[in-house]
Formats: sequence, structure tokens, C-alpha cells
Amino acid sequence: MEASLCSFPSSKPPPLHSLTLTKSAGLSINVPNPSFRHLRRIATIRAAISRTKKEETVATVKKQLENCYLVAGIRYKGFTVKQFQDLRDALPDSVTLLVAKNTLVGKAVEGTPWEVLKPCMKGMNAWLFVHTEEIPQALKPYRSFQKERKLDDNDFAGAVFEGKFYAPDEFKSLETMPSRADIYAKLLGSLQSPAISLVSTLQAPARDVVLVLKAYVKKLEEESGAAAQ
Repeated sequence: MEASLCSFPSSKPPPLHSLTLTKSAGLSINVPNPSFRHLRRIATIRAAISRTKKEETVATVKKQLENCYLVAGIRYKGFTVKQFQDLRDALPDSVTLLVAKNTLVGKAVEGTPWEVLKPCMKGMNAWLFVHTEEIPQALKPYRSFQKERKLDDNDFAGAVFEGKFYAPDEFKSLETMPSRADIYAKLLGSLQSPAISLVSTLQAPARDVVLVLKAYVKKLEEESGAAAQ
């Protein structure tokens, strides 16, 4: 077998070089031989695209963390594209579902209060970003979806709320939290009751106290406006 380098007329654009392998039977086989520079250029472009996509994902996660009340991971291994779409359609506007690699989410939360989310960054996760104080109502659509589709293995991997990490077996406390309206009613009632109830109110979690104070101020403003009329 002999090998000879083929040349091409200068009037045509210079294609990639090739080697012609000639067998004794007279059969010629052209084997492409792209230059190393060309291959390196392709690899560089692909690496740049991959790096850009990763940077965009990290930026998207950081954007979702703005004004976010809760972030939860969902084990999505085995989900179909249609299931993802159906789940997105079932979620309220205040909740965003995002699929991102654990490493990229970890990079986005690094150095923030959300960094405590890292214990659940194992396996394949989708991420729920909740932009409302009504946590139970935000989590309920996925629970209903999970039960309806019998996705027992696709449970929550963990969540962060008010700087605390919640493991999967602690989600009940998140899903049974009283609504904002319930908190307003309960704590406003406490403010109007004897002193012992007021003490109990002041010993409640900071979130509850802030909510009731806001509600009380609003109530006073409404009463003042009604009196002025």
C-alpha cells in the first residue's frame, strides 16, 4: 500500500488535506485529514459556548433568589419532558421551576444565606423558587402533582426558608404553616386580649410579630381614615 498527498487546483477554495490510500487492486480511498488548528478551533468554540451557558445559568439562579422566600429541591430523575411541562403549568405565577446542575446552583448561592441549601445538592434536582409568603399554597401544587402521578420517588430533596435548612422529613412544618390571613387574625386578637396573650405574641417567631405589627398599623390607618370621613 502506498500513500501520496493530493493537490488541488489553485482556482478552487483550498479544502481540507486528505490522504489517498492506493491498494494493489487499484482501489483508492480518500481519508479526510483535518488540520490540528481546525480541530482546536472547534474545541475552543464548544468550550466557550459551554462556559457561556454555565454563566447564564448561574446568573438566572441569582436572579431567582432576589425577593425569594423559599428554595426547594425536587428529585426529578425519571421525569419526562411532558411531566415537566405539566408541572410548570400547575404552578402559580409566584413559583418558578428551574432545572440546573447542583454545581451551578451551589456557585450561585455561595456566600449567601441560601448556602445552607447545599446538603440536598446530590443526584438530579429541579429547583422551586417561591416568591410569596404563602408557603403552603406554593408547595401544594407539587404535592398534588406528585400524588396524582404516583411519583413517590420524586420527593423534595430539601429546602431553605428564613435561613434554615429543612430536610425532606421536616417538610410537614412548611406545608402546614398558617396562612398570612390566619396569622393576622390570631395575633391581632392577641393584641386585643389580656397582657398574658400579648406576652405570648411577643414570644412568637419574628416573622409572625412583623406580620401582626404591619396588620395592626394598617388597621389603625383604616380606622383613622374612616373617622376623618
